[in-house]
Amino acid sequence: MRIIIGCMLLLAAWSRGAYAQRQVAKDTLKGVTVTGSHTERRIRESALPMEIVNRDYISRNMGGSLMKSLEKLPGIKSIGIGSGNSKPLIRGLGFNQVVVAEHGIKHEGQQWGADHGLEIDQFNAGQIEIVKGPAAFLFGADAIGGAIDIKSPAPPAAHTHGGSVDIAGKTNNDQVALSAQVFTRTDHWFITTRVTATDYGDYRVPADTVYVYSYAAPLHRRQVRNTAGRERNLHLSTGWIGKRWTTTFYGSMVYNKSGFFANAHGLEPRRVDAALHDRSSRDIQLPSQEVTHYKLVNSTTFHIGGHTAQWQTSFQRNFRQEWNNYVNHGYMPPLYPEGRTTPKTLERQYDKTVWNTALSDRWQLGRHELRYGGEISYQRNRIDGWSFLIPAFSQLQGGLYVYDKLALSDALLLHGALRFDAGRIHIDPYADWFTSPLIHGKDTAYVYLSRATQATRRFSSLNWSFGVSYQPDRFSLKANVGSSFRMPIAKELGANGVNYHYFRYERGDVNLSPEKSYQLDLGLGWKADRWSAQLTPYLNYFSNYIYLNPTAEHDYQYGAGNQVFYYAQSRVWRYGAELQAQYEPVKRLQLGVAGEYLYNRQLSGSKKGYTLPFTPPPSALLSLTYAVDAHTYAEFDYRITAAQRRIVPPERMTPGYQLLGFSAGHRLHIKGQAVQLHLQVQNLLNKAYLDHTSFYRLIALPEPGRNIVIRLSVPVTVTRGREGAAAQH
Repeated sequence: MRIIIGCMLLLAAWSRGAYAQRQVAKDTLKGVTVTGSHTERRIRESALPMEIVNRDYISRNMGGSLMKSLEKLPGIKSIGIGSGNSKPLIRGLGFNQVVVAEHGIKHEGQQWGADHGLEIDQFNAGQIEIVKGPAAFLFGADAIGGAIDIKSPAPPAAHTHGGSVDIAGKTNNDQVALSAQVFTRTDHWFITTRVTATDYGDYRVPADTVYVYSYAAPLHRRQVRNTAGRERNLHLSTGWIGKRWTTTFYGSMVYNKSGFFANAHGLEPRRVDAALHDRSSRDIQLPSQEVTHYKLVNSTTFHIGGHTAQWQTSFQRNFRQEWNNYVNHGYMPPLYPEGRTTPKTLERQYDKTVWNTALSDRWQLGRHELRYGGEISYQRNRIDGWSFLIPAFSQLQGGLYVYDKLALSDALLLHGALRFDAGRIHIDPYADWFTSPLIHGKDTAYVYLSRATQATRRFSSLNWSFGVSYQPDRFSLKANVGSSFRMPIAKELGANGVNYHYFRYERGDVNLSPEKSYQLDLGLGWKADRWSAQLTPYLNYFSNYIYLNPTAEHDYQYGAGNQVFYYAQSRVWRYGAELQAQYEPVKRLQLGVAGEYLYNRQLSGSKKGYTLPFTPPPSALLSLTYAVDAHTYAEFDYRITAAQRRIVPPERMTPGYQLLGFSAGHRLHIKGQAVQLHLQVQNLLNKAYLDHTSFYRLIALPEPGRNIVIRLSVPVTVTRGREGAAAQH
């Protein structure tokens, strides 16, 4: 708290000489804050369930990562990795089944691992659109479960310059974050920069001891040792805005270094040097990870007659390193050879480069709004390190689509789409860097055993979608049915090694077929003067869902005795629903409820009759909000989560829990300078509970305890006339 108070004093001193801010009017929808009537129209006309939130929503609900900040939305969950990383789940689907797009381009990292968070700076996020259900015709084949589209912040207004400062602090892990933006624009040219720095220590849980392999590992001051981290992010955008055409360049570097829980990273808990880790709660010892994501995107839009054509091209590089002390198993040498070029502590390294280009056109033709286009991407992933899990690979993908929105009337719209995708993945061979004995009768030879063989697979699929949206007045009806597919990734095809984060040995299957899905989505809504409600049920069938299947086998040669899991496929039924409702008993006071339910069942394979892993249990979020205006509010929320007893071995059942939270916000004026203050208290009662979609739930590690979050935002805009006279707002 002293760090937070110090930041507030520094902010007040900085703001004394700042220009007054120009107020920007915003519309607020009940339940979710959005910007402008265009957003309302997009939600109303979409045949798929859609949520749209803006920067203010993120500020009000800021978590340790962007995905944590979105968890109050029904149907949206995250796989949390400590307090600084997480990855999204939409209706129980995640990893490579959900597309995350930024600046209109699919974000490409190492999506396959639950411990691999998204390299996204939530301070730089503009409006965010979440599509629940198959969204492949716009976002590519991997959007079989949905898409999270992170829009770029809007360009500054003409003849303005200024900036903003955001300061955030969190008490649970003593986090301090600072993000500063500077922008300027003439008539047509603009440039915007943002720098973000975040530092945090080991996070705290409401427990003194955690049990790993039935071994009691005491927690020093209830801190999860070695979960500290830091981020350093840099963003730059520039472009030209004209009447007929617009071009924008985005460049970014997002860097993250964080530790793994020292007692749960493939080593016996009793071998952890507790004295070393507990000396400081802010240092990052081994095991740890470092990830740097580079991104360069150009987006150019042309307006010609009734056409709006867009060309996007991008380059990304995701460089990930996992560091750990050398541990030999199987026939690995007991001491690490001094002559190897790979560092002794480099457990694994992945270096992925991705090139992508896409061309699309929107054509207004009478009552038809046609959208058509195509994209092609190539990625190359190289590996290094003394431990092997997935082989190096290259992948080429392309797709063509056409979409038509037909307005039969102002209230009735029909939607139809076709998309063809094709892809090729090539897996490189890999052999051990150490020799193993190969026995033939009485003869023994020492050879470099092959762990991955060279393979090339090709996939293609034609998919379709048809929907209707009908909103005559207060009532709304949406329906959409369609198919989608996803080609298997390199890990599913070629994995052959220990996943230390999960204490298991994983094997891929090079003969896997692509996932194929059919889904029906419905949406029913009613909006009255003082209340509104929306129900969105869905039904989903996978003809060949890809999942990791545990066996009775244990690998002692390479896997240090870990249980063997292999990738398999089965037929799967999934169905569920989300419910949102708001009621305003008196002016400015709003009651809300957001609930979700998901059921799935495997219909074939060795796990027939079981559910799928990481299936979220039923839950409901009750809220009570008093809002004076868009900037002054107070809210209590109460989350009720049921127990999850439907599991797939070796998952464990998760008991239910209830959480209480509080948030408030107010706009201050310090010597004419506007300052927006947001306050949150997460897990107000410091309750110990397990989240079924959490990474560390596997070892029964409770979620973080009470956390007070404070965020201060200070935007400054200066408007200048064409003659150069300054106008301050």
